Amino acid sequence: MINKVILIGNLGKDPEVRTLESGASVARLTIATNESYKDKSGEWQNLTEWHNVICWRHLAERAERDLKKGGKVYIEGKLTTRKWTDKDNNDRYTTEVIANTFRSLEKREGSGVPFPTDDSKAATNKTPSDVAKDNTPEGDDDLPF
Repeated sequence: MINKVILIGNLGKDPEVRTLESGASVARLTIATNESYKDKSGEWQNLTEWHNVICWRHLAERAERDLKKGGKVYIEGKLTTRKWTDKDNNDRYTTEVIANTFRSLEKREGSGVPFPTDDSKAATNKTPSDVAKDNTPEGDDDLPF
């Protein structure tokens, strides 16, 4: 049997992190995923689905440190449903994703090599193929493409 959820979406708010009496950290995230489709009249419609995600222990601490409202995130986990009783003594159910891992898809400052923009090509008079040739080691010209 398989219970696996993969989400790529945007955080609706900063993670809410708290520490339990046992010392374990738990973070609650709300993730929005979007879907676009054409309705019967041919008009584009956007559908946003909100997902509740729970991160435990070190993952909760990472979420608090690395994730911010509006940021794009990749999450893997499992789907769970828990039962609880409201103030009127009615049984309620909440479906959540328990995260096993996540990765921020936001670009970090100072990471990666920037790709030349049109302005930088004009300033150096180099095309992207010139840049690629400059970065190709000698003797690697036997590639079949």
